[in-house]
Amino acid sequence: MDLRTDLAIESHEISGGNNEGIGFESESRCGMKIHRLSIRTKSAARRIGKPCGKYITISSLPLTDNFRDISSQICTIADEISALIPKKGDALVIGIGNTDITSDALGPFSASTVIATRHIKGEIARSAGLSSLRPASVLSPGVLGKTGIETGEIVMSLIRSISPAVVIAIDSLASKSVSHLGRTVQISDTGISPGSGIGNNRFALTEKTLGIPVIGIGIPTVVDALTLISDLSENAAPSDLEAARSMIVTPREVDLLIERGSKMIGMAINCALQREYSFEELASLIP
Repeated sequence: MDLRTDLAIESHEISGGNNEGIGFESESRCGMKIHRLSIRTKSAARRIGKPCGKYITISSLPLTDNFRDISSQICTIADEISALIPKKGDALVIGIGNTDITSDALGPFSASTVIATRHIKGEIARSAGLSSLRPASVLSPGVLGKTGIETGEIVMSLIRSISPAVVIAIDSLASKSVSHLGRTVQISDTGISPGSGIGNNRFALTEKTLGIPVIGIGIPTVVDALTLISDLSENAAPSDLEAARSMIVTPREVDLLIERGSKMIGMAINCALQREYSFEELASLIP
């Protein structure tokens, strides 16, 4: 049975935990567990079902009403993002998802917290004391069902127009375990394939398709029902498994998780991009 998950650490577990061709290290910092998994060979990539690259999983996230209350945790996440992105050049931040579906709204809501700075330059930047801002553009392109345009097509057009050094794509993820829902963030340098966790693959946003580095960031917000039943019970009835094939499960408090998680991710991206400014300075620029 195909257990659907966007989390590389879960895919590694499903494959049997074989570490051949895999690099793995863990640490605890600021009350969070950080796991860094590197898929180094093609055979390991086939075994796990994920592309070669680096996957950072940060678990047991404290989601609060005010991201200023978890500044040290956000700065830790920012450090992990910063380690994967080019040190210089414009950044293009893309919020993937549908704001009409709460569990799929993480990307657009996170993007709304990212500070767009590409237009702040010259005398305006100097007079505001913001001359050291790294140029960043932010867009939530909507979904294919509403626009008729693949997100990847929109991003490719923007890349040709503004020539960013990196794309940072934010999207809701799928997990195989309820323990990760709203409590884990994954950061990777392999990009994002929108909808892959629920079997709805779209144009992948990767360095191969776009020609520049693509960092994928997300929080699991849904579990495929068939995967959940398989994860929780070895004795599920065939009729239950069949009924679960078209169902997706999300937490009851998903609206709160999306609101808090999106603020955390958005602010972490600000801190990762604008290394010349303190958390407090950047937080003061958020409405």
